[in-house]
Amino acid sequence: MTFKAKDIIALVGINMLYACTGICTKMAAKAEQFSWPYLLWFGGAVAIIGVYAILWQQVLRRIELGTAYMFKGTTLIFTMLIAALLFGESITIPNIIGSIIIITGITLLARQ
Repeated sequence: MTFKAKDIIALVGINMLYACTGICTKMAAKAEQFSWPYLLWFGGAVAIIGVYAILWQQVLRRIELGTAYMFKGTTLIFTMLIAALLFGESITIPNIIGSIIIITGITLLARQ
């Protein structure tokens, strides 16, 4: 497998964008159901997913599906970091071990 660095950076960026849906859904969950803040946050999540879907298709034009899908694990890491930074959630030892396993798996598969 050969990668262009800009394609991988774009792929990771797209996964970071997707991880931001967690912000919107968490904020929507804090609002009263069907209130304006709820609808705006929920709509934001839907909009992000829509943009993500379009960008994902564009990345698949340049990167094989198997390679692109391998990087989906980074979304879990980004979600964990966003939750810690914005919402003060804790990162546990199992979270760190899981992140290391994800990064190791991506690295091993990318080298084949």
